[in-house]
Amino acid sequence: MKFEELNVNPAIIQGLKELGISKPTLIQEKAIPLIHSGKDVIGRSNTGSGKTLAFGVPILEKVKPREGIQVLILAPVRELAVQIAQELKKFGKYMDFQVATVFGGVALGPQVDEMAASEIVVGTPGRVLDHLNRRNMDFTKINCFVLDEADKMVEMGFIEDVEEILNFTPEGRQVLLFGATVSEEIGQIKEKYMSNPVIAQAAEHVAESFLEQYYYDIKQHEKFSLLVHLLKKEKTDRAIIFCSARTTVEMVNKNLRTQGIKSEMIHGKLSQNKRLHVIERFNAGKVDLLVASAVAARGLDIKDVTHVFNYDVSQDPQEYVHRVGRTARAGEKGKAITLLSERDHGSFNNVFRLYPDLDIKELHEATFPKIKFETGGHQRNFGGPRRSGYSGDRSSHGSGARGHSSGNRGPRRSNSGSGRSHSSGNFGSRN
Repeated sequence: MKFEELNVNPAIIQGLKELGISKPTLIQEKAIPLIHSGKDVIGRSNTGSGKTLAFGVPILEKVKPREGIQVLILAPVRELAVQIAQELKKFGKYMDFQVATVFGGVALGPQVDEMAASEIVVGTPGRVLDHLNRRNMDFTKINCFVLDEADKMVEMGFIEDVEEILNFTPEGRQVLLFGATVSEEIGQIKEKYMSNPVIAQAAEHVAESFLEQYYYDIKQHEKFSLLVHLLKKEKTDRAIIFCSARTTVEMVNKNLRTQGIKSEMIHGKLSQNKRLHVIERFNAGKVDLLVASAVAARGLDIKDVTHVFNYDVSQDPQEYVHRVGRTARAGEKGKAITLLSERDHGSFNNVFRLYPDLDIKELHEATFPKIKFETGGHQRNFGGPRRSGYSGDRSSHGSGARGHSSGNRGPRRSNSGSGRSHSSGNFGSRN
């Protein structure tokens, strides 16, 4: 199918063609006609599936130039708000509209001026609500409300703000919710603010034939050493290393730099300008290795990633899918590698309970150089606290991979002589 078959405005099609986009993704193919028809829509698909175009294309077609704010798009983080606005400008370059970005950490005045000349506002809930309470924006002409990464809004505790913002919008406006899942809290918005919504759902955007997934089951203090070894062995072109905590992001990035490995980091405590600068540098190819917290895993358009490393496993099993979804895009191959220590076993098991069909193979590394890991001014051997029983190089491990399709999802330590405390001893047990 082509965009022409979806009755997309020729001016938008021209903009898309200049971006190298000629065919809609599955979520675009399903959502665009529904939004064209004026229906309230719940769009369910994962990061990288093309959700911005799915709601952005029909929105631009409905906007009337110079008739005030007609569209409000809410995003959970500032980077995503900026990205959405940029994407609208790119594929809508031949359309007559203005878009304002509204988020915290910067002065209010310039945003007020920008909104006064715009038909579309893209913002984060806190700052939008701040402007509304100050009477800095007029929502009386809003005819379309979009909640992007709705599940992330729930996770970050923004739902009350979202509901308050919705109460400022006129009755009869079109409501569009997009995200990977629909939680109970999102269900409440559906019941209170949507009129007979229809669901546009797309399958997973990452084809398993393009994404290789592996894990190493190792001791905590070996993680950093193995990471450095793999970064060199894999010959990564562009990689993201995901960590679950800000402090871990900072320590891993610092120690990589100590090893002469050029990396930059992104997490929620960095300033807005710094975070945007880092993402721009990564997308421009000025830095090839990004150490990131979950803020970079969801929604953001981070391009051409060949490898994803999970330095640890998030307690949220859905986060695994969002992380690995940063690679193997647009028909390109990618590899996701998880460094699994004992403290990660429970969280990793939860991934398989939620996604029982995932094919993640176990790998072993016979030997690798041990590297000092500095934490808060102190050095710990080999990347973390030393555990009893460590006996140097893991020479008794061979190399190779085991596929989970055989039903063998539990990592084994051939040199340990003792089992682990898992009820089945296997990851992904369906009992």
